[in-house]
Amino acid sequence: MIRNSIEYKVYGKYALFTDPLTKIGGERFSYEVPTYSALKGITEAIYWKPTIIWVIDSVKIMKPVQTQSQGIRPIHYYNGKNDLSIYTYLRDVEYYVRAHFEWNMNRPDLEQDRNDNKHWDIAKRMIERGGRRDIFLGTRECQGYVEPCVFDEGRSCYEDIPERAFGVMLHGITYPDEQTKEEYKGKMTVRLWRPVMKKGVINFISPDDENMIIREIGKRSTKSFVYGENFSGSSEFEREGVF
Repeated sequence: MIRNSIEYKVYGKYALFTDPLTKIGGERFSYEVPTYSALKGITEAIYWKPTIIWVIDSVKIMKPVQTQSQGIRPIHYYNGKNDLSIYTYLRDVEYYVRAHFEWNMNRPDLEQDRNDNKHWDIAKRMIERGGRRDIFLGTRECQGYVEPCVFDEGRSCYEDIPERAFGVMLHGITYPDEQTKEEYKGKMTVRLWRPVMKKGVINFISPDDENMIIREIGKRSTKSFVYGENFSGSSEFEREGVF
C-alpha cells in the first residue's frame, strides 16, 4: 500500500446522508449512497491535522440499500417549540473506503510537519482503535464504527450489477483553506457531480476535476495559526496519547 493511503470498513445501524433538497420543509431524506463529504468527515474523525487534506478515492457498498422512516420532533429555532417531521434513514449499512492524504499547500506555516511516514502510521493506528473521535454516519444520531479492512476483499451485494447511475448528487463543500483554484481563493464553494456505481464500487472524482459542477456560496477567511497566541506548534495536534 502507498504510504499515504488507508483502507477501512465503516458500518452502523442507521445512516442519513441528507439530500439538501429535502431539508427545505424540515424533512430529511437520505441519499442511497454516502457522499464524498460524509466519507471525508468520517476519515477526518479517524485522524486529521491541518497539515493534510484527505482525498476519498473509492467506496464499496457492501450491503443492500434499505430505508426506514421515523417520526422526529425537532425544535424550532425561532420559538423553541417542537415540530413533527419525517426523517428517512438508511438501515443496516456497511462500506469499505479507500482514501489518501495530500499536503495542504494553503498551510505554509505547517510545512515542517509534512512527514508522510508519521501521518500514515498514526492514521493506521487510529483505524485499529476505531478512530480518534466519535464516528457518525451523516448525522450525529447515526453512530458508526470503524475497523481495518482490505478494500479488494469482501463481496459487494451489487457486484453482479454492471452499472448504476444516481443522477446529480452533492459531492461536498470546499472551504477557503482547501481551495486550489485561484478564482475561488478566499471563497466557500459547493460541489455537485454525477456518480456511477460499477459492480458495487463508486470511484470519486477529485474536488478539482474539470467535470465538477461548482457553485459559490460566499466569501470566507482562512483561520490563521499564530505561534504563541492560538497555536503552540505542530505537537498541539498530536496529543491524546497517539504515540
